[in-house]
Amino acid sequence: MKKLLLIVIGMGFIVGCGNDDDGLGGIAIPPRTLSEVAPEDDAELQEFLSTHFYNYEDFQSPVDPNFDYQIIIDKIEGENADKIPLIDQVGTLEVKVSSFEFGLGDDEEDIIHKLYYLSAREGIGEDPSVADSVFVRYNGRFLDGIPFDGSDSGLWFDLARIQAPLQGARGFTEGVSLFNAGQIPVEQPSDGTFTAEGFGVGAIFMPSGLAYFNSGQGIIGPYTPIMFDVQVLTLNFADHDNDGVPSIQEDLNQNGYLYDDNTDQSNEEEIQGASLVADLLDIDDDGDGVLTRTEISDADGNIIFPYPDSNNDGTPDYLDADIQRDPNE
Repeated sequence: MKKLLLIVIGMGFIVGCGNDDDGLGGIAIPPRTLSEVAPEDDAELQEFLSTHFYNYEDFQSPVDPNFDYQIIIDKIEGENADKIPLIDQVGTLEVKVSSFEFGLGDDEEDIIHKLYYLSAREGIGEDPSVADSVFVRYNGRFLDGIPFDGSDSGLWFDLARIQAPLQGARGFTEGVSLFNAGQIPVEQPSDGTFTAEGFGVGAIFMPSGLAYFNSGQGIIGPYTPIMFDVQVLTLNFADHDNDGVPSIQEDLNQNGYLYDDNTDQSNEEEIQGASLVADLLDIDDDGDGVLTRTEISDADGNIIFPYPDSNNDGTPDYLDADIQRDPNE
């Protein structure tokens, strides 16, 4: 059975609970399966995207200088009957989701979930990864348009934390990583507000398996697809454990999910009472007693790249428990 990995990094986002559904009369109803709910959610999302449009004309050149780059979604009907449906303008990202991410054991692994994303304006800045932190203006809504969360001034989000087991809204992480950030002018307003130029603008439409699945959160009920519109203002590239290896490089299997990469998991499982720690949070990734930062640095503390591989076996020293590299020895 897969075990949940230790999660100790902070975030500014709604955090899901791990409770099962409550049945009538207080009788607990077993959670539904990911493979059962995913196609139902996808059908609901496709129906929504086929019958709704966004204010794409506002984003077309020339753009009104007073336009606030807010995405507005409405139904295709009446005077809007000739609008282009979202289904013809969105991209699709397939994400593999496993039941252990919701604390439901390991009965289901790598169940495909479709996330739909709309790029209304491509940002001119750098591209965040699923491991980085972003400063975002956003609105979270149900498919009927009712809001459940949002910030017009912007908040910092740790995208790595949002995708962690039991946190929920992994689709937010996957979706935001598809949009480029803006650029930050040197001169900022004197009133304490924050401005960015050329920031990416988009929307994310996600099934419940990439949101809160069986637990729900606040007014979000179980098995509820949700959507976000976002403005990605800026970002910080993350190294969560400050070991010198950027967090996105700790995704060793390169599947975009950071919590199934744990180089010294077998050693941790043998230590009574020890927690499992994913590589992005582990300062000694291979568990050999020598810190990762030490094994990738020279005698002056400068990080060496490519990372040292003393025995030339294709595995860097910091991931090779048979090599205890100390540049000072």
